[in-house]
Amino acid sequence: MTINDLNLTWAWSPVALGGIILLCALYVLGIWRGRRRNSQDMPLKAYQVAAFAVAILAMAFVLLTPVDSIARTQLFSVHMAQIVTLTTLCAPLLWIASPSWLLQPLLARTGIRRISQALTHPLVASLAFNLTFLIWHAPTLYHLALNHESLYHLEMLSLLFVALLNWWPLLGSLHELRRLSYPMQMLYVFLDGQPIDVFAFLLVFSGAVFYPWYAVPPQLHISAFNDQAVGGALLLLPGLVDLLVMSPLFFRWLAQVEERNRANDQRLHELAEAEEAARHNTPVS
Repeated sequence: MTINDLNLTWAWSPVALGGIILLCALYVLGIWRGRRRNSQDMPLKAYQVAAFAVAILAMAFVLLTPVDSIARTQLFSVHMAQIVTLTTLCAPLLWIASPSWLLQPLLARTGIRRISQALTHPLVASLAFNLTFLIWHAPTLYHLALNHESLYHLEMLSLLFVALLNWWPLLGSLHELRRLSYPMQMLYVFLDGQPIDVFAFLLVFSGAVFYPWYAVPPQLHISAFNDQAVGGALLLLPGLVDLLVMSPLFFRWLAQVEERNRANDQRLHELAEAEEAARHNTPVS
């Protein structure tokens, strides 16, 4: 079936399907085990369930429908839309869907706790995401992934995994693994996206086609480079999301500073009152 010669073949990759099923199974198992321990102390809010459902549906849409076939064979821009969906929509929604009690058992084992602490360190998380993205998009490796469906979906799932690490310093629910102050969070958001933003600008402004293996349907009336430029423009969207994330962080930081100043003023006022009271109560010799 084709529309304007687009490849509308449904993708049923066992790697992508298995990854989605495993994610659902782990989430349901974690909720069941948590509720079994103490259901009253393990509240699961409606928005958390909704966030998980939206994340899973978005994953299924970009990995198990003709969107995936188009992304692997015809339009690089659709490939970038896949990545933006997984890393900028699905990853943060999965953390929003995960309350602290769901993740807390992971820290019960010393080995897992140490690995988690290492992987969620802001520098490690940022490097892991940026390097994973850039390595997968090295032309030789990317061409290999395009020719092997399972490898391509392994690429997608690995990008989702490192995106989860990348979002942890901002959205992680376990405070033992998330200790950045608001100014450091803003610095993290600003610096984290720079390497991929540079790559996106190269896609848009280089004038060269990096991945010449796509069969862009002539009925779409776009060149291979224009398709690549659209992909680069889509890759800049996470930068706009970063700006949206920085705004509430900035105002939270201002509120925190104001609260500290108010507490200091209150403490100084109480000290002054105590000194004044002590002065009046001191007997005259």
